[in-house]
Amino acid sequence: MSTMENTDLRCYLDNMLANAREALTVLETYSQEQVDSMCRACAKTVYDHAEELAKDAVEETRMGIYEDKVIKNRGKARAIWWSLKGKKSVGVIDVDEASGITKIAKPVGVVGAITPTTNPIVTCMSNAMFALKCRNPIIIAPHPRAMGCCIRTVELMNEALTELGAPVHAIQIFDIKSLDLTKMLMSSVDVVIATGGMDMVRSVYSSGKPALGVGAGNVQALVDTDADLEKALGEIIEGRGFDNGILCTCEQTIHLPEEKLDEALNILKNIAFVADKPQTDAVREFLFPNGKMNRKMVGQSAQKIGAGCGVEVPADKKVIVLPADGPDDILGEEKMYPVIALMTYRGWQEGIEHVRGNLAKIGRGHSIVIHSNNREHILEAASRCEVSRAACNQVGATNIGGSFKNGLNPTNTLGCGSWGNNSISENLTYYHLMNITRVADALDGLAPADEEIWDA
Repeated sequence: MSTMENTDLRCYLDNMLANAREALTVLETYSQEQVDSMCRACAKTVYDHAEELAKDAVEETRMGIYEDKVIKNRGKARAIWWSLKGKKSVGVIDVDEASGITKIAKPVGVVGAITPTTNPIVTCMSNAMFALKCRNPIIIAPHPRAMGCCIRTVELMNEALTELGAPVHAIQIFDIKSLDLTKMLMSSVDVVIATGGMDMVRSVYSSGKPALGVGAGNVQALVDTDADLEKALGEIIEGRGFDNGILCTCEQTIHLPEEKLDEALNILKNIAFVADKPQTDAVREFLFPNGKMNRKMVGQSAQKIGAGCGVEVPADKKVIVLPADGPDDILGEEKMYPVIALMTYRGWQEGIEHVRGNLAKIGRGHSIVIHSNNREHILEAASRCEVSRAACNQVGATNIGGSFKNGLNPTNTLGCGSWGNNSISENLTYYHLMNITRVADALDGLAPADEEIWDA
């Protein structure tokens, strides 16, 4: 971390803030067409440099899988730009003649964004796009272990913005590793976006500035008796193995009907490594020493995890399946590795309770995945589980953050509502970084008669 004195850090930040304020005065004059050109340029840049940036991220963070990061870079660039394309964010964005309300969109000011080591490239991209869509300059504080790849991402986006004649300092990024500097940023900008660990998010919410944070993930996959078991388990294992399980949207635990266990194990043994009891005990102890997550193994391969605890995992298996010792097993908590717990339930009600129990330990407010063809069951689980998202019959890892397979906002910052101590209970997008002036016209005939007001 930096050894600079706080006075030097303050000068460094103040210079960035002054540049951002100057950029804001220019951005405030931009048309919708100019704004959208900037957003498109950011997305297309990451799309075009997906391989280079994926390589940089893997080499610097020592986490995840190169091929999956390429897919993520391209997929998020496409989905996020498509979600912003054609949306109004400048000037008059809505006129409601019935209510007499006209909405005028305005910037929120200078945005500060804190980005994680687990998802560095696309988080820098998406936060910049959301800010610029509403004519806000942004200052990014990258995780120290991902600073190099984040700086490269911003450099490439700024090159594209320069070709458009955009303000020079529309996107800025720290090149100093300093927790004190990040704390100064939180209290100095107009709005803070916090994507990362819970300690950091709590710090952001205490900064005294409007903040948009995330909650911990622990996505539970609930499989119904009528689900296509081979398809459901295939999607769950695909999600668990994506990028070595470092996304907050990755499936964490499979909840199966007890009567489907034998059939499920036969399927799972073909697509994953299913541990026996001694192997499960060894992996559990290795990944949760003294009941705490082994941070050194975050984002590592199934083979490396197995080697660390004396369990040989075949080279063709990306995911380790661990049959858990009931719903109270620590394996039901968040695991930032390609490792998934397997639990059984008797009846849909018990399945829901097991999911709720795991979320109560960690992950309230985030997401669940439901594999079912019973609409009543789906709505019951979604209603009873304290989550902001319930993805149905799809891969959680690559779709909960929004995709072309559902209507959720494509993003890399997932709000978890009051359950997760967050200010929003949906996927962050551009309109969360927009101030709106409402012009209220005087209208006649709005007042109802007293009997209408009080009629039961």
